[in-house]
Amino acid sequence: MKTPTIPTLLGPDGMTSLREYAGYHGGGSGFGGQLRSWNPPSESVDAALLPNFTRGNARADDLVRNNGYAANAIQLHQDHIVGSFFRLSHRPSWRYLGIGEEEARAFSREVEAAWKEFAEDDCCCIDVERKRTFTMMIREGVAMHAFNGELFVQATWDTSSSRLFRTQFRMVSPKRISNPNNTGDSRNCRAGVQINDSGAALGYYVSEDGYPGWMPQKWTWIPRELPGGRASFIHVFEPVEDGQTRGANVFYSVMEQMKMLDTLQNTQLQSAIVKAMYAATIESELDTQSAMDFILGANSQEQRERLTGWIGEIAAYYAAAPVRLGGAKVPHLMPGDSLNLQTAQDTDNGYSVFEQSLLRYIAAGLGVSYEQLSRNYAQMSYSTARASANESWAYFMGRRKFVASRQASQMFLCWLEEAIVRRVVTLPSKARFSFQEARSAWGNCDWIGSGRMAIDGLKEVQEAVMLIEA
Repeated sequence: MKTPTIPTLLGPDGMTSLREYAGYHGGGSGFGGQLRSWNPPSESVDAALLPNFTRGNARADDLVRNNGYAANAIQLHQDHIVGSFFRLSHRPSWRYLGIGEEEARAFSREVEAAWKEFAEDDCCCIDVERKRTFTMMIREGVAMHAFNGELFVQATWDTSSSRLFRTQFRMVSPKRISNPNNTGDSRNCRAGVQINDSGAALGYYVSEDGYPGWMPQKWTWIPRELPGGRASFIHVFEPVEDGQTRGANVFYSVMEQMKMLDTLQNTQLQSAIVKAMYAATIESELDTQSAMDFILGANSQEQRERLTGWIGEIAAYYAAAPVRLGGAKVPHLMPGDSLNLQTAQDTDNGYSVFEQSLLRYIAAGLGVSYEQLSRNYAQMSYSTARASANESWAYFMGRRKFVASRQASQMFLCWLEEAIVRRVVTLPSKARFSFQEARSAWGNCDWIGSGRMAIDGLKEVQEAVMLIEA
């Protein structure tokens, strides 16, 4: 006895099963089967990121170097997240440490004064390369994170110096973090990062600068921390899911559109150059049949002589009275001739609207407003400008907290440890914990960067007064 076939119920489109149609459409075939051929693989973030990691970062580098909007996006990150001075506000957890509030304030003032002297020294003693102050290093770190998705700083110890502090830092390019000899990834070594079975970084393989050659020849393994807990290699990025080893740059979601916009602008520029050109033509009253007889039918000796004579007469006339477009002379043409200027058609073809649409898409992907990215503030009211600035400000504050402040705090902790050991600053005597026992409590701090931009100073002052009086 044959088992009866149960008919499959279909949805209203007549193609999708009713069970699939009633569920999430994004996981099915979509309306009319539009999603049927869209089958992206389900893979971890490392599997999606690392195979083309070097090429993706190289493309982001190229955009920042050669694309004005990309360079502006990086500049916006630096100016709004860090500003011109990244100031320390030291706030030790005095209740946890068992000290009084006044003792904590006195200790903080002492620490802040010593830190500023060390960090913002014009001789750039904080930098191994002697090129950057602390604020400059934070600005570079923010820029590095923006177009590479991560930043690296190596804490070093200067043994040859006679200065008070031996702690120094080296900014390390993400391009120099790679597997030794460019070998493939393994379970515990991915893109130059050695990790344990839990996914925590143990150390980093840093290649030497290969310039002027093409490939580095030497790699150095640097541990993440020293045995005493002091940071040896600082790696800051925002993971999107578990198991992520390296950071993804912010341009990945808009890279294709930015390159298309670059090509579009170059094409539009070439078009504008062509439209600015003109061609000068001299028209004769010679009828078409006669011209064709001269030009195409000059088979006999008589016709060739007529054609040669006609061209010779015209050449002799214009040699005696040349036509000048750039000069002041008004020429007299040969009787029956006329001078015409031929120009290309001047059409926009919707370029401006299309460019704005692309820029809005790119701005959304980069976390900034369209007006900031394009530097186009036309047709904006105070309310729209305020709303746009508020959205960007929330994004920048998040980046300040989780990128710039993390880099700054880890660098500050390295210095504070040395400052305490050298007795440049003295811990309160009644504290329950030493620095080694409570690093985070002693090093707790906030970082103050650039302030919020005032769009209309008068209106914002009035708003503040109304909030106070309410």
